[in-house]
Amino acid sequence: MSSQIVFLTHLILGYVPWLLCFGAFIWPRLKAMDHFDAQRAIAALHSFRFFGLAFLLPGVVGPNLPDGFATFAAYANFATGVLAMLALLAVRIRPLFWLFILAFNLVGVADIAVDFYDAVRVDLPAVAGELGAMYAFPIIYMPLQMITHLAAFYLLARSRSNALSSFAGDAAASQIARH
Repeated sequence: MSSQIVFLTHLILGYVPWLLCFGAFIWPRLKAMDHFDAQRAIAALHSFRFFGLAFLLPGVVGPNLPDGFATFAAYANFATGVLAMLALLAVRIRPLFWLFILAFNLVGVADIAVDFYDAVRVDLPAVAGELGAMYAFPIIYMPLQMITHLAAFYLLARSRSNALSSFAGDAAASQIARH
C-alpha cells in the first residue's frame, strides 16, 4: 500500500474512534452540563493547541514538509489555543468569556478547513512522512478538535435559542403581569 493511501486511510479512520468515543462518553456529559461548563471543558481541551507550533520545529517535522502547509497550521493552532486559554481566564467576565469561546471556535474551524485545503494543494499525502512526529496530530488530535468545535457550535446555538425563549417568556410574563 502506498504512503498516500496509508495517510488518507489514517486521516479518514481517525474520525471513527473519536466519533464512537464522543457519542458514547463525551457528548452525553456535555449535553447534560450547564452550557457554560460544557464550553469551559471544550476550551480546556483546545487550550493545548499551542502544540501545533511543533509543525515549525526541524527534527520534529522533516525538512521537506511544505511551508504552505506547516506555517499556517502552526500559527492557526497556536492562535486557537491562545484564544481558548483567554476564554478560560475570562470565566468571571461572562461577555468576554463568550466572545473568546466564539472566537476560538471560529478560528479553530477555519484552521482545520484551511489545513485540509492546504494539504490537498501541496499534496501532503505524497510527503506524509515529512510530518515526522507530528504525523499523529492530523490523524489523532485533529478529528477530536473538529468534533468538539461542532459540538461547541451546537451548544452555542442551543443556548442562544434557550436564552431567546427565556427572554420571550419573561417578556410575555411581564405583559401578562401588567394587565
